Amino acid sequence: MMNWQGFWNGDHSIYVNARHRQIHDSMLARDIVAEIKSPGLIVLDYACGEATEAHHVAAQCATLILSDGAATVREKLKQRYTMTVSIVIQSPDETKALPDGSVDLIIVNSLLQYLNRDDTETLMRMLHAKLKPAGRLIIGDVIPPHVPALTDALALLRFGAQHGFFFAAFGGLIRTVFSDYRKIRGALGLTMWEESDFLTLLSNAGFTARRLTKNFGHNQARMAFECIKMS
Repeated sequence: MMNWQGFWNGDHSIYVNARHRQIHDSMLARDIVAEIKSPGLIVLDYACGEATEAHHVAAQCATLILSDGAATVREKLKQRYTMTVSIVIQSPDETKALPDGSVDLIIVNSLLQYLNRDDTETLMRMLHAKLKPAGRLIIGDVIPPHVPALTDALALLRFGAQHGFFFAAFGGLIRTVFSDYRKIRGALGLTMWEESDFLTLLSNAGFTARRLTKNFGHNQARMAFECIKMS
């Protein structure tokens, strides 16, 4: 049975080459650092992926928790950051077991398109519980309706042109047509959200929320939100 969990836990790459990965991860780390308002914060990056630039984030906070559902990803994280005492690697079950009210800032980037709406609501309520009073949740890469795959493809080509891997990006798009990612996306689709519907879900989960003017990363056709714990 095809599913997203199996894809992320398997042997895959969503990057066209090493430069694409490095630029993407550096940009994401920069965007996360910009949200860290104090060096004493406990920060959770939920569904963090391989987070190859997370040491830059960890240098700006007291503790960085990297949580990912794929065992293969967690093993790579443990190998990469074994000597970085301020980075903690967790599974989602371990994150759920964190004491309520123990985290200052949570980052969730490029995850919600792979969750159905019920699972998204459950996740928002769990993350709300883990935040300290007035803690912040930043959600990036939320896909609005009617954004075609072509929009993502053009954003990647522009990104490649800006950073010196245009031809690799073009070749990567050709390979994607025949990839497992494309097959799973075709079979399962991606979850998309109207801005107003997503703000309502966040309010129901106990947040006051607003759409940010800039999304994380390079694809500005997608949305990002700041959520503050209210209750």
